Amino acid sequence: MNESPKDELNESPESCDLPGSDESTSAAMTPAQLDEAKRYGRAGLRCDLLDRTVDLVYLGVMALVLARSIDAWLETWPVLAEYWTLRLLAMLAIVIGLHVLVSFPISFYSGHVLEHRFGLSNQTFSAWLWRYVKRNLLALALSLLLFTGLFWVIWTTGPYWWLVAAGAFFLVSVILGRIMPVLIMPLFYKIEKLDHPALMERLAGLTEGTGLSIEGVYRLDLSEETTKANAMLAGLGRTRRVLLGDTLLRQCSLDEIVVIFAHEIGHHVFHHIRKLILLGIVYSAAGFWICDRLIALWVAPGGESLDYAQMPVYTAPLIMWILALFTNLVEPIQNTISRRYERQCDRYALEQTGLRAAYVGAFQKLARLNKDDPCPHWLETVLFHSHPPIGERLAMAETPDRPVRT
Repeated sequence: MNESPKDELNESPESCDLPGSDESTSAAMTPAQLDEAKRYGRAGLRCDLLDRTVDLVYLGVMALVLARSIDAWLETWPVLAEYWTLRLLAMLAIVIGLHVLVSFPISFYSGHVLEHRFGLSNQTFSAWLWRYVKRNLLALALSLLLFTGLFWVIWTTGPYWWLVAAGAFFLVSVILGRIMPVLIMPLFYKIEKLDHPALMERLAGLTEGTGLSIEGVYRLDLSEETTKANAMLAGLGRTRRVLLGDTLLRQCSLDEIVVIFAHEIGHHVFHHIRKLILLGIVYSAAGFWICDRLIALWVAPGGESLDYAQMPVYTAPLIMWILALFTNLVEPIQNTISRRYERQCDRYALEQTGLRAAYVGAFQKLARLNKDDPCPHWLETVLFHSHPPIGERLAMAETPDRPVRT
């Protein structure tokens, strides 16, 4: 018989030694575990860098070399020549489909081979492949929908399309935020409402006075896919809910889960989601404006006026490439802001719960379960990490200049 979600929570408390420095933080792992985490982190970083390079080179070649020829070939089909929207959809399907094929070897190695090599995956190849296909079909559907909408905005609003598109980005962000936990995530994970009165009582106490309304606390079946542990605050408005991985529930004590939940509440208290959405509007407006200027140079290089109502379909790969370049350039800025927000939430969790030992224990377990290098190279953190290193987060727990309740 399968255990119920209520029975999976580890009720026993854990006693943990507090870290005194980066070295003692790392000592929460055995030397062998720390070495394995560093090797896993380096291998993952190499895969990420290779994947990004392939993406940018592929999209650059497609945008600057092949797009015009593909568009000309599509135009030889009578129905596609007559209906621009259908030709746009065909162009996008070709570009995205070939992109999936080109990047498949890297995705297979990083998502299946590497995870099995380090003992982090529970998936068979067929299970991994089915999830990979579903994820890419969903990405294709969303891309077709969003780019069709983007070109409709360009064709109808003219020179100010980039401003309208930034506003549309805000609406799409809100809509996706609302439907993510109720429509999209269940396509990939089994999600069940958690029946644990003691936990619910403590979580309700933490949300009191914060204005945070939680639809429920749910168990996320991660163990079907991975041994890693995770938790998140997902959704917006009436769909906002707490998702706790079953791997986390089995490994962490009640106090540790409470601290993790308090961290997620901090994102609400400090309005981080709202701020990130607003920053996203600024970034998207800047990115779309850059697209507008570069498209003008590409389509009308002689300085003649750009006819937005006749924006050619072959500019779609160019927009994809420019936005990919722009995203990679601004990512370190976004990560810096995100790490600051995470530090705020860590401090908030400690101050609101006073569970210093549980905080330390939770992050030590996460480092071991996820094989997360506690102290990666600072440049890697600056460029790629949206969260502070676990070693830094643990050292913060004993910072003397900002005491927490004990």
